Amino acid sequence: MKTILIATANPGKAAEYRNIFEEKGLEVKTLADLPEKYDINENGTSFEENALIKANTLMNALDLPVLADDSGLIVDALNGAPGIHSARYAGDHDDAANNQKLLQNLAGLPFEKRTARFHCTIVVVRKNHEPLSVSSEVSGHILTKAQGSDGFGYDPLFYYTPLKKSFAELTMAEKNQVSHRGLAVAKLAQVFDDWWND
Repeated sequence: MKTILIATANPGKAAEYRNIFEEKGLEVKTLADLPEKYDINENGTSFEENALIKANTLMNALDLPVLADDSGLIVDALNGAPGIHSARYAGDHDDAANNQKLLQNLAGLPFEKRTARFHCTIVVVRKNHEPLSVSSEVSGHILTKAQGSDGFGYDPLFYYTPLKKSFAELTMAEKNQVSHRGLAVAKLAQVFDDWWND
């Protein structure tokens, strides 16, 4: 039984990845399963760099294959902010404060100018192999106030026009089909086996 470490302690995210890898006969571990905490300085200048820093640090420390992702919200009217700083936009991983800051920075802007994209890059690393990297994005608009109670991060403010709902109003199944992470995971599933068995 081969093991892969998913570099997250987020149970929702872990469940999404577990779905893929357990079907392939891999044992999935997450940061929540590790006895010690790893403080990783994600100081890259892109989503891919940050995901690679996280993945390589853990691979070298634990000698395991590691999957890491980095994702964020890119708002056109804010020149791409919060971008790679999405989780710490208004402090450290404070969703409510991040959403508040985003609303303040877009105050007075009409709906059609509140265009945004959610981006996700996933990388998988293992010893003596080139990293595997996939990315995906989904487009939407930033609402003027939160809608919905599911999801996390900027989901209540991200309006997805085809379904006429915010990401926080979608079921987990709906979100997995259309979200930046869901689309990136689907891309990963298509190329993972060839990379893993190489």
